[in-house]
Amino acid sequence: MSLSIGKALKWWKKGIQPNMKEINSAQDFVDSLLSAGDKLVIVDFFSPGCGGCRALHPKICQFAEMNPDVQFLQVNYEEHKSMCYSLNVHVLPFFRFYRGAHGRLCSFSCTNATIKKFKDALAKHTTDRCSLGPSKGLEERELVALASNKDLSFDYTPKPKPLPMPDLEEEEEIASEPALPANMEFTLLSTLNATQEAEEKLLLATSGR
Repeated sequence: MSLSIGKALKWWKKGIQPNMKEINSAQDFVDSLLSAGDKLVIVDFFSPGCGGCRALHPKICQFAEMNPDVQFLQVNYEEHKSMCYSLNVHVLPFFRFYRGAHGRLCSFSCTNATIKKFKDALAKHTTDRCSLGPSKGLEERELVALASNKDLSFDYTPKPKPLPMPDLEEEEEIASEPALPANMEFTLLSTLNATQEAEEKLLLATSGR
C-alpha cells in the first residue's frame, strides 16, 4: 500500500500533454520562451496548495490537447517563489500569453468560475498570424529583475541604450563660423594696412636719424 501511494502522481502532473512543460529554473523559463519561435506560449503559474489551481488543471490539460500547436509552460510557485516575485506574479492561478516578436500578449488570473476569460484569450491569440523578427520573450525590465535577484542563478547583460541622434541643424551651426559682413572685412583690412604703413614710416624715420 505504501509503495502505491509513493508512486501516485501529483495532481499537476496528471493529464500532462506533449505540449506541456514544467519549468525548472529562470534560465529554463527564458530559454523556453525564446525557443518557441512563432508559437503561442501560455504560461501557467500554479501552486500545489492552491485549490483553484487544482480544480482548473484538468481543463488546462484539455485545452492543451485541443491545441497541439500551442506551448504550455507550467511554473510551480512554491518552487520558484523568488522568480515569480521578480515577475510580479502574486495571484494564483495566473496566466501569461506570449508570441514571437510580439512578446507578452496578455496576462490575467482566472478560476473555473471565470474560465471564459481563458477561452476568449485562447480564441483571440490562436488565430493565424506571423510576427516578424526573433522571439522577444520576457521584457527587458523583467530580465534585469531576474538577473538582479540573488536567489536565482541567472545572468543577463542589459542591452545598451541607443545614442541620441545629433540635431543636424545644431551641428551645422556649431561647425560653421559666422561669416563677417563684407563692410566689416573691408574695415579690418584697411586698419591692418594703415598699421603696417605707420610701422614702416617709423622704421624709416628711425634709421634716417
